[in-house]
Formats: sequence, C-alpha cells, structure tokens
Amino acid sequence: MSDTSTGTGKVVVNRAMSLDGFIAGPDHAMDWILDLMSAAAFPEVMAATGAMLIGRGTYEVAKQMADEDTTYDGGPEFVLTHEPPDEPDPGVTFLTCDIAEAVATALNAAGGKNLEILGADVASQCLQRGLVDEILVYVLPVLLGDGIRFSTPGLGRIDLEPFSNTQSGPVTMLRFRVRK
Repeated sequence: MSDTSTGTGKVVVNRAMSLDGFIAGPDHAMDWILDLMSAAAFPEVMAATGAMLIGRGTYEVAKQMADEDTTYDGGPEFVLTHEPPDEPDPGVTFLTCDIAEAVATALNAAGGKNLEILGADVASQCLQRGLVDEILVYVLPVLLGDGIRFSTPGLGRIDLEPFSNTQSGPVTMLRFRVRK
C-alpha cells in the first residue's frame, strides 16, 4: 500500500515518464500520457493531494490540453513564473516569488494534504533547494526518443530511498523518499 499521509502535507514531485526518461515529448507533447493512463488509475494520489505548484511551461501545455478529459482535481493551482499572463486565469494563482516562498504558500493552501510539484524546471529547483520530501513517478510503457527529460541539466546528484511500487493496468507507479 502507498504512503499517502494527509495529516502533515509533504512536497511531492509527481511525474508521468516514458521508459526512456522523458516527461514530455517533442514540442512539449503530453497527449501520450492521456493515451496510457487516467487520474482514476491511482485514486489515493489525488485524495492525498491538496494543492499543485506548476511551472509556466507545464501550465501552458495543460491549457492547450484543456479540452481533454483529465478529471484530476489536485486542489488549488499555483503557477510559478517570471511573467504572469496579461489576462488572469480565475482558477490559478500566479506567483513571482522565490521557489521556497512559492512552496510554502502552496503547501499552506494544501490544508495538511500533499503539495504536488509539476514541471521539470520547478521540480529541479525544489530538489536543488532540499524542498522535496518524495518523488512519485508513473512509468508508462512507451519510448519517446526525444523531448523534455525528467530533470533539467545541472540538477546534480539526489539520493533517493525507494518505498513503494504499484501496478495499475499498463502503468507502474514508483515512489521514493528524498534523502536529506
């Protein structure tokens, strides 16, 4: 069974990844994820999530995919960006602060549940600053050959401790604690 604490929220990097290590395909394509998994595959993850902190690039890709049926409710959405859009999105809070302040703001909004971190750059910044408690990876049975890698260049070594793996249909969920 997975460790999904809801009493004290954790900061969790959440990723779908191809077997060859990409979280998005060429041109930031993420439709392959929806082809292979749904939010219903691991309902305990959504139940444990209270808020999401997303990078601007991931936010833009998700907006383009808005007509897809994602049915994922991860709570309030926070987008960390240097340039908030001219027209606000009523369902999103745009943050222009330091990564640690952004994490603290979003974690507070999670109401004791987990904060989900999405986006390669934001996740790498959080990992570099020691702000991440866990990494959750959905490994999908596809080879993309090119695209956006799991982490950004220059991340450096991060030691992890595996604690769970679960299969749901074609998807394998791997969970790791970040060693501090």
